[in-house]
Amino acid sequence: MFKKFTALIIAIFFITINAYAGSSGEIDLNKSEPKEIKDCFEKLNRATFSFNQGLDKAIIKPIAKGYRGLPDPIQKGTSNAVRNLSNLITIPNNVLQGDIKMAVINTGRLVVNTTVGLLGIIDVANKMGFPKYEMEDYGQTLGAWGVGPGCYLVLPVLGPSNLRDTAGSFVNVMGGDPWYNLSVHGNNEFLSQDIYMISKALSGVDFRANNIESFDNLEKNSIDFYASVKSLYTQDRENKIKNNKRGNIEVLYKDETDWEEIDKK
Repeated sequence: MFKKFTALIIAIFFITINAYAGSSGEIDLNKSEPKEIKDCFEKLNRATFSFNQGLDKAIIKPIAKGYRGLPDPIQKGTSNAVRNLSNLITIPNNVLQGDIKMAVINTGRLVVNTTVGLLGIIDVANKMGFPKYEMEDYGQTLGAWGVGPGCYLVLPVLGPSNLRDTAGSFVNVMGGDPWYNLSVHGNNEFLSQDIYMISKALSGVDFRANNIESFDNLEKNSIDFYASVKSLYTQDRENKIKNNKRGNIEVLYKDETDWEEIDKK
């Protein structure tokens, strides 16, 4: 029962990851339109999207609101810790994309924050002047290798995706995520599948809690909420694959170290 429940909470991260408006709630999708992506399964996608939104409103959002009531140091420490764990995905993707310099930097970041930073609760690397952390994943790596996005997909519970990024997500289960392997297949005394699930659930809760207003504003101001999410997801993934992290991009989140962006007006 616990694993089924936490699996639902994990969905928060994916459902909300690319669907936010600015603080004013005004959305401009025309300044930098993404390339058209085929919506081969639109009817099914829209049905799945509605299911995911119902799940978010009934379960995920209330939990996120409760989490926001916790003291700021607890929220900050949780955010730092789950971001630290994400280095285990970013580092191999830095290598696969040929960015050895960033792989070395992020390895140093992981070591410093895990040891001196008490398992990443304190972002010591940031205080030491390490470059701003940019997460990488296997979908981005496939894109950097020239693989196109394929058809747009809305996955049950997991939210917006495409054929390429969905394929990239399966790499974790096949051995691409060291944290997953240590926790689920490690058969060791200190790490377990429950610990892995809890860490992913905390990641989702923290992200959703930081973006409650942004998500609400996007829904309120969208003529077609489904289309807005699809457009923002596509644009965000293009920016990440091109490593276009700055320039005409604005960080919109409560924690300035979060790494989701959309176009400025």
